[in-house]
Amino acid sequence: METTITTYALILALPLVAFVVQVFLGKRLPRGGDWLVIGAICIDLLLSLRVFFGALFFSSFAGTPFVWNLHGWLGDADTGVLALSTGIMVDNVTAMMLVVVTSCSTLIFLFSTGYMAGHPRYGLFFAYLSLFAFSMLLLVLGNNLIALFMGWELVGLSSYLLIGFLFEEPVVAPDIVPASACKKAFITNRIGDTGFLLGILTLFSFTGKIAYGDVFEAVRNGAFGDHATLLTVAGILLFCGAMAKSAQFPLHVWLPDAMAGPTPVSALIHAATMVAAGVYMVARLYPLFTPDALTFIAYTGAFTALFGATVALVMNDIKRVLAYSTISQLGYMVFGLGVGAYSAGLFHLMTHAFFKALLFLAAGSVIHAMHRAYHHAGLEWNPRSGENDAQDMRNMGGLRKAMPVTFVTTAVAVLAISGVPFTSGFLSKDMILGGAFAFGFVEYPQHFLIPVFGFAAAILTAFYMARFLIMTFLGATRVAERGQEALRESPWNMTVPLVLLAVLCGWFWYNPDPTTIFAKGWVSSFLTPPASAVPPTLVTPSADAHHVAHLTAMLVSLVCAGAGFFAAWMLDRRGAISLEHWRLSGSRVYQLLANKYYVDELYHTTVVAGMVGLSRILGWFDKVFIDGMVNATGRFQTGLSELSGLIDKFGVDGLVNGLARFVRDTGNEVRQIQTGRIQNYIVYATVGLIVLIVVTGM
Repeated sequence: METTITTYALILALPLVAFVVQVFLGKRLPRGGDWLVIGAICIDLLLSLRVFFGALFFSSFAGTPFVWNLHGWLGDADTGVLALSTGIMVDNVTAMMLVVVTSCSTLIFLFSTGYMAGHPRYGLFFAYLSLFAFSMLLLVLGNNLIALFMGWELVGLSSYLLIGFLFEEPVVAPDIVPASACKKAFITNRIGDTGFLLGILTLFSFTGKIAYGDVFEAVRNGAFGDHATLLTVAGILLFCGAMAKSAQFPLHVWLPDAMAGPTPVSALIHAATMVAAGVYMVARLYPLFTPDALTFIAYTGAFTALFGATVALVMNDIKRVLAYSTISQLGYMVFGLGVGAYSAGLFHLMTHAFFKALLFLAAGSVIHAMHRAYHHAGLEWNPRSGENDAQDMRNMGGLRKAMPVTFVTTAVAVLAISGVPFTSGFLSKDMILGGAFAFGFVEYPQHFLIPVFGFAAAILTAFYMARFLIMTFLGATRVAERGQEALRESPWNMTVPLVLLAVLCGWFWYNPDPTTIFAKGWVSSFLTPPASAVPPTLVTPSADAHHVAHLTAMLVSLVCAGAGFFAAWMLDRRGAISLEHWRLSGSRVYQLLANKYYVDELYHTTVVAGMVGLSRILGWFDKVFIDGMVNATGRFQTGLSELSGLIDKFGVDGLVNGLARFVRDTGNEVRQIQTGRIQNYIVYATVGLIVLIVVTGM
């Protein structure tokens, strides 16, 4: 089942063409042109499925990826001076990512037709969605570091446009301003991208190559020589890009504020696309990461997993709970790759894409219904007090009766993200925790904190997701009485994507044999790590060690999930599931979590205040010294010109004017002699003759 370059060219071109058409003609097209964007991504999905099934069932890329090069893209191919080519590379990982991106995008685009209906910039919204899809597909399909970086930056631009789409709104949730949130996301990602670019330049300076295969081969052949430390540094610099894109601590701060975008944007960014880019990049460049770099990656991911889970415990905004949940789950993927559980990290990327997209779209369905209820009741949201906030779970409850489809599909996603058996999340999470258990408890006991953080995050995940489900759908409704009669299920174009995503949360897609539910299925053989380009003496032996502790890790993870659900149930029975008692008690721990460990405040006090202070110092320096020098030079030039003017006026002009006056005055005097009378002239001549005689006689 072969595929040609035409297939991949179409996958790239269709969303780009749809974006261009939407930008220029979207307002003139029926339905704002949404059908064009959805049609393009649906065709992409079909083509991607063809590529994926070809790889899965017919081993299209068995040991040899599909590579197509466009030579002479940069430099001089004839002389070989910086002759760099670009092109497309497709292997099993690419095939998987194509399906994840296009399938989630298709369902999110369909959901958007209901959620964004009636918005004055409806067509432009779909244009941005299409640009986002193109950017991700370029990032995934590129065969070299430059194409990866180009797609990487286009994803950043697209996310900026989508997060700030509601820029005219002063606030969309407490402390979230769209115009500021999109700038925060853009700037934070540029910080990580700076490290990413430096990593690329480091690799290029040592290898002179940009194509993945060429770079791997050059490193394997000793391009770094005795400078193994520099290869580690290059790997960590590359990972800086992933820290920003995939929201790893401490560059995670943009992700919660990205909730400023419409809910479909949250699903798109937090599920299969932007946040997955960093994980995909680490997996794609996996052969370049030394054991030291991977250890750094593992600790970063493990800490991020626990950090995000602890903050999600106390969030009340329905989308912020999911945002910090995304941070935590991305930490799982990253530390899975870091401990050598390569297949597990990518597997969790796939399963997370579906259940997290489902959770965000379900949240969007709830928010849509809550807005309708408040509008029906004539109640307006008060940004200062938080009253009538359609996104606050404390205002919800009991929605399962009015929204049964949303409730059931949300419950499926909650079970999946918590790692309950017979869900996709159980399979992928179990693989990661098995790898972490083997790494930290069996092979390298000095790194025991990595699995400890992972299992602790598993307990907290089950707790805060159960809290999320209980506060939103169970118990007595807290919706304003006047608005309860307006509560109803969302329309079909919003519920159908929920149902399809819920189906994709089942275990059978990844391990069809129910008798081996605790096995890995096809994933571990399909998503195999590439041959290492790192010298053999640096290779860590833990790539397959998770098999040793698989059963133990599985049992521990089940206990963790059960403990989290039990704690949530007990708190619900005591009426404390909302944690209001904890908040009202003035607990310092609660305040620490509710304020997100004050990381934003720390950045504001140090980085932001530092930059503002530096700008003021530079402004003062510019005003006093630079402007002072310029102004002094100007005053000197002005004084010099004034002196020159005085010299010209009283010197040059004075001399010329004085000579003219002398000639004029002399002429006037001489003119008096010219009387026209002969007798006067005779007298003048006689006097002159006498004077001459006297003078010569003397």
